[in-house]
Amino acid sequence: MARAATTTDAFNAVAEPRRREILDALAGRELSVGELVELLHVAQPVVSKHLKVLREVGLVEVRDDGRRRLYRVDGRPLREVHAWAGRYERLWEERFAMVDDVLAELVDEGATDAGTPDRRRRS
Repeated sequence: MARAATTTDAFNAVAEPRRREILDALAGRELSVGELVELLHVAQPVVSKHLKVLREVGLVEVRDDGRRRLYRVDGRPLREVHAWAGRYERLWEERFAMVDDVLAELVDEGATDAGTPDRRRRS
């Protein structure tokens, strides 16, 4: 099965670690390309290339501010990613709860054993 182009949906767009870094940097604020370059220590063409992909899938919006172009996150396309990942979050919560139960039993057994003399020490 052929892999979809990175510009088709948010899933493919956020699969690239550098684009996730850019989204993280833009979370809750607007930044210019130059500010992203400085913050992420990445060459300007690389940042611009990734911003283009993020814009094409709707994850990033841009507005002109004088001579600067400011970028900000639009989280709406992430709803589908969040919903999909949420199914796995429930699965892991159930598994961690099972581990917590086993650990609690082991702790209880350890407390019970601590109150009982060690039979190996008896002669």
